[in-house]
Amino acid sequence: MVAKKLKEFLDGKRIRYVTVSHSPAYTAQEVAASVHISGKEMAKTVVVKLDGKLALAVLPATSRVDLNRLKAVSGAREAAIAGETEFKDAFPGCEVGAMPPFGNLYGMPVYVDDAIAADEEIGFNAGSHTEVIRMRYADFAALVQPKTGRLTGE
Repeated sequence: MVAKKLKEFLDGKRIRYVTVSHSPAYTAQEVAASVHISGKEMAKTVVVKLDGKLALAVLPATSRVDLNRLKAVSGAREAAIAGETEFKDAFPGCEVGAMPPFGNLYGMPVYVDDAIAADEEIGFNAGSHTEVIRMRYADFAALVQPKTGRLTGE
């Protein structure tokens, strides 16, 4: 089920989006394949720690976050991938590993890779391992106000 907080937020802002249900999938690549979205167009949300504070890095499912590039984009001195125990309670109503890229709903800054920002649409986990939301990237950017830059080594 789509995270209630996310659904209420999108509906309250009158944003057009499509929810796509799929069989349980746990990696961004598996999710992309099950909903027939290219791995380059499917966004994965990576929870990171920047100078000890949680933030979200959003990048193509096919990519890995480059912590040095993330530091450059964010201006942080330190960057690390957050462990599940560090963030599992930070996303109420979401399954661990299926967090949507709406850091604004959870009090976290969001950093989006240029490859995702260049797409007309964004697809992402909707808070569960069985649903994806697809929407216009321009709408996502207007709502979230992410900082963009090159976050991957590709």
